[in-house]
Amino acid sequence: MLEGRDLHKSFGRTRALRGAGVSVADGEILAVMGPSGSGKSTLLHCLGGVSRPDAGEVRFGGVRLDRLPDRELSRLRRTAFGFVFQFGQLVPELPLIENVALPLLLAGRARRPALAEAADWVARLGLDGLWDRLPGELSGGQAQVAAVARALVAGPRVVLADEPTGALDSVTADEVMELLVDTVRGQGASMVVVTHEPRVAAFADRTATVRDGRVVQPAGADLDGRSAGAR
Repeated sequence: MLEGRDLHKSFGRTRALRGAGVSVADGEILAVMGPSGSGKSTLLHCLGGVSRPDAGEVRFGGVRLDRLPDRELSRLRRTAFGFVFQFGQLVPELPLIENVALPLLLAGRARRPALAEAADWVARLGLDGLWDRLPGELSGGQAQVAAVARALVAGPRVVLADEPTGALDSVTADEVMELLVDTVRGQGASMVVVTHEPRVAAFADRTATVRDGRVVQPAGADLDGRSAGAR
């Protein structure tokens, strides 16, 4: 459903990706692990159309993302992809409810139904009573749950999570991951989660490791990167 083939990406003289390739099946949760600076976040950004590779292909449902015009790529990111980042990256000037509704508002949804849909997610994920709080008034766990709600509110087909628990203590991290995984599975979506934590990777169906800009396939994986044990 989502696949990167022979991806190369450089930042100046630094080669972040050197022929990386990975695929994610429909409904699958994939963990991408690797040391700091290995290229795993760059790989995630290329898969989500946030960054264009210098060479190689990114295919989503058969469509070449790396060849789409900027406007069409932006529209696809808003509707088909949900993003969760390490520090939530909520808009500090907006209350929680508007942060959650932001993808819908940016996609052109009328304000009232967008806020109503966001309110449903806020209630579903246990953030009732916090609607009007600014991000600075939330705990780390609350802010990250709000980021999860924002990522899921538009009904994405793929959730891309970059170190989603990196700023949380282990107990809160487990709670956020359980919530994220259960909700993604309930939506029938796929997810790619970048992490350096084995306890986070354990929530995934399959793990791929990035080293020096290349994906090291796990034992038992076929050429497309799918593990024989993937659920």
